[in-house]
Amino acid sequence: MDAIKIQIPSLSENIRIIESFIDNAREQYQFTDDIYGNIMIAVTESVNNAIVHGNQSNKSKNVHLSLTLEENLVKFTIEDEGPGFDYNNLPDPTAPENLEKLGGRGIFLMKNLCDEVSFEDEGKRVELRFYLT
Repeated sequence: MDAIKIQIPSLSENIRIIESFIDNAREQYQFTDDIYGNIMIAVTESVNNAIVHGNQSNKSKNVHLSLTLEENLVKFTIEDEGPGFDYNNLPDPTAPENLEKLGGRGIFLMKNLCDEVSFEDEGKRVELRFYLT
Protein backbone atom coordinates (compact mmCIF):
# COMPACT_ATOMS: atom_id res chain seq x y z
CA MET A 1 0.00 0.00 0.00
CA ASP A 2 1.39 3.38 -1.06
CA ALA A 3 0.60 6.57 0.85
CA ILE A 4 1.55 10.19 0.16
CA LYS A 5 0.70 13.12 2.44
CA ILE A 6 0.92 16.89 2.18
CA GLN A 7 -0.44 19.83 4.08
CA ILE A 8 -1.12 23.36 2.91
CA PRO A 9 -2.01 26.61 4.67
CA SER A 10 -5.64 27.64 4.13
CA LEU A 11 -5.16 30.00 1.20
CA SER A 12 -7.26 29.57 -1.96
CA GLU A 13 -4.21 30.02 -4.19
CA ASN A 14 -2.79 26.80 -2.70
CA ILE A 15 -5.28 24.84 -4.81
CA ARG A 16 -2.51 24.95 -7.45
CA ILE A 17 -0.37 22.82 -5.12
CA ILE A 18 -3.21 20.29 -4.88
CA GLU A 19 -3.56 20.22 -8.68
CA SER A 20 0.18 19.50 -9.00
CA PHE A 21 -0.11 16.79 -6.33
CA ILE A 22 -2.89 15.12 -8.36
CA ASP A 23 -0.92 15.51 -11.62
CA ASN A 24 2.09 13.82 -10.00
CA ALA A 25 -0.11 11.00 -8.68
CA ARG A 26 -1.56 10.53 -12.17
CA GLU A 27 1.91 10.13 -13.63
CA GLN A 28 3.04 7.79 -10.85
CA TYR A 29 -0.05 5.58 -10.82
CA GLN A 30 -1.27 5.93 -14.46
CA PHE A 31 -4.87 6.96 -13.72
CA THR A 32 -7.17 6.79 -16.74
CA ASP A 33 -8.40 10.11 -18.15
CA ASP A 34 -11.90 9.58 -16.71
CA ILE A 35 -10.68 8.77 -13.21
CA TYR A 36 -8.13 11.60 -13.36
CA GLY A 37 -10.82 14.13 -14.29
CA ASN A 38 -13.12 12.94 -11.51
CA ILE A 39 -10.27 13.00 -8.98
CA MET A 40 -9.17 16.49 -10.02
CA ILE A 41 -12.64 18.00 -9.64
CA ALA A 42 -13.68 16.14 -6.48
CA VAL A 43 -10.41 16.54 -4.56
CA THR A 44 -9.89 20.22 -5.42
CA GLU A 45 -13.53 20.91 -4.50
CA SER A 46 -13.10 19.13 -1.18
CA VAL A 47 -9.84 20.97 -0.41
CA ASN A 48 -11.46 24.28 -1.35
CA ASN A 49 -14.35 23.50 1.03
CA ALA A 50 -11.83 22.69 3.77
CA ILE A 51 -10.02 26.01 3.16
CA VAL A 52 -13.09 28.26 2.88
CA HIS A 53 -15.74 26.59 5.04
CA GLY A 54 -13.73 24.41 7.42
CA ASN A 55 -10.78 26.67 8.22
CA GLN A 56 -12.57 29.92 7.19
CA SER A 57 -9.56 30.90 5.03
CA ASN A 58 -7.44 31.26 8.19
CA LYS A 59 -3.91 30.87 6.84
CA SER A 60 -2.66 29.75 10.26
CA LYS A 61 -4.80 26.62 9.90
CA ASN A 62 -3.81 23.83 7.54
CA VAL A 63 -5.57 21.42 5.24
CA HIS A 64 -4.13 17.91 5.26
CA LEU A 65 -4.37 15.74 2.16
CA SER A 66 -3.33 12.14 1.86
CA LEU A 67 -3.52 9.68 -1.00
CA THR A 68 -3.58 5.97 -0.26
CA LEU A 69 -3.33 3.44 -3.06
CA GLU A 70 -4.54 -0.07 -2.45
CA GLU A 71 -4.92 -2.86 -4.99
CA ASN A 72 -7.73 -1.41 -7.15
CA LEU A 73 -8.60 1.63 -5.08
CA VAL A 74 -7.23 5.11 -4.63
CA LYS A 75 -8.42 6.98 -1.53
CA PHE A 76 -7.98 10.68 -0.84
CA THR A 77 -8.45 11.92 2.71
CA ILE A 78 -8.94 15.66 3.22
CA GLU A 79 -8.91 17.05 6.74
CA ASP A 80 -9.30 20.59 8.03
CA GLU A 81 -8.78 22.17 11.45
CA GLY A 82 -12.23 23.77 11.67
CA PRO A 83 -15.24 22.95 13.85
CA GLY A 84 -16.87 20.54 11.37
CA PHE A 85 -20.36 20.74 9.88
CA ASP A 86 -23.63 18.83 9.70
CA TYR A 87 -23.14 16.94 6.44
CA ASN A 88 -26.50 15.18 6.84
CA ASN A 89 -28.54 18.39 6.53
CA LEU A 90 -27.33 20.14 3.40
CA PRO A 91 -29.68 21.92 1.00
CA ASP A 92 -30.37 20.07 -2.26
CA PRO A 93 -28.54 21.99 -5.01
CA THR A 94 -30.96 20.57 -7.60
CA ALA A 95 -34.03 22.00 -5.85
CA PRO A 96 -35.62 24.82 -7.90
CA GLU A 97 -34.97 27.43 -5.20
CA ASN A 98 -31.23 26.58 -5.20
CA LEU A 99 -30.52 26.35 -8.93
CA GLU A 100 -29.37 29.94 -9.31
CA LYS A 101 -27.27 30.07 -6.15
CA LEU A 102 -23.53 30.45 -6.73
CA GLY A 103 -22.44 27.84 -4.18
CA GLY A 104 -23.72 24.69 -2.58
CA ARG A 105 -22.79 22.13 -5.23
CA GLY A 106 -19.43 20.88 -3.94
CA ILE A 107 -20.57 17.89 -1.93
CA PHE A 108 -23.16 17.05 -4.59
CA LEU A 109 -20.32 16.97 -7.17
CA MET A 110 -18.10 14.87 -4.92
CA LYS A 111 -20.86 12.31 -4.38
CA ASN A 112 -21.45 12.06 -8.13
CA LEU A 113 -17.80 11.88 -9.20
CA CYS A 114 -16.46 9.49 -6.54
CA ASP A 115 -17.28 5.84 -6.11
CA GLU A 116 -17.64 6.40 -2.35
CA VAL A 117 -17.65 9.49 -0.11
CA SER A 118 -17.63 9.42 3.67
CA PHE A 119 -17.45 12.10 6.33
CA GLU A 120 -15.79 11.54 9.68
CA ASP A 121 -14.88 13.49 12.79
CA GLU A 122 -18.00 15.72 12.59
CA GLY A 123 -17.27 16.56 8.94
CA LYS A 124 -13.69 17.70 9.48
CA ARG A 125 -12.40 14.69 7.54
CA VAL A 126 -13.66 13.57 4.13
CA GLU A 127 -12.66 10.38 2.36
CA LEU A 128 -13.05 10.17 -1.40
CA ARG A 129 -12.65 6.70 -2.93
CA PHE A 130 -12.14 5.85 -6.58
CA TYR A 131 -12.01 2.30 -7.95
CA LEU A 132 -9.35 1.84 -10.61
CA THR A 133 -10.90 -1.13 -12.43
